[in-house]
Amino acid sequence: MNEQTLSPTVKSAMRTIDIIEYVVSCRRPLVAQEIAQALSIPVSSLSYLLSTLTERGYLQREGRRYSAGPGLARLQGPAPAFSLTERAAPLVRSLRVQLNETSSFFVRQGWEMEALVTETSDHALRYAVQTGRRTPLHCYSAGKALLAAMPDELFDRYLEESAREAFTATTIVDEEALREEIRHVRETGVARTCEESTPGIYGLAYAARADGEVVGAFSVAIPVVRYDEALEKRVVSALTRTAALFDIA
Repeated sequence: MNEQTLSPTVKSAMRTIDIIEYVVSCRRPLVAQEIAQALSIPVSSLSYLLSTLTERGYLQREGRRYSAGPGLARLQGPAPAFSLTERAAPLVRSLRVQLNETSSFFVRQGWEMEALVTETSDHALRYAVQTGRRTPLHCYSAGKALLAAMPDELFDRYLEESAREAFTATTIVDEEALREEIRHVRETGVARTCEESTPGIYGLAYAARADGEVVGAFSVAIPVVRYDEALEKRVVSALTRTAALFDIA
């Protein structure tokens, strides 16, 4: 079930939870426009939800800015640190809402990566990502974003130790070709794949930082039949904005 098919009541409940999780996970008070942009919630709907949460004490408002309210203390013991999954989930959901393409958040596990969060497009033709599954770095856009974030010494070790399988005719496995690809990712900030892991799928990704360190990557997977230059610009813009929002959370 996706957000378009949810009842208004369920959709409102999901948005309410997303607002609380996002505001609490951020380290500074937020204005309503920042929350609306991060979570892709219409301002008209957001205004009502923020008023309700403030009235119940789950948020508090100072001027135009919102932060966690004293009412949350009634629901928890000592405040735990938010996990990467908890921090990334509302932003991945927002990516999917903005683009209606499968959106995910990956972390590196050795010479592989793992999807912590994924939201699947509701198009009939779509790409599905299985959370928890380990996949190679070299042939996925998120993997290339994570490779580009490695120090040169670690990237050299990866090239020496990794077994890079050719999943399609366009998979880049050659060392020099992959080095050139990663140089390009480092220059532009955006990682791309075109049918390298799965025929018919185009991928774009952007590294996510926390406290200055790359901790994962946001990615969007698009069937090639739907891909065009205008959509790529939208995706790159959304990924860049999402990574920036994650870094300040």
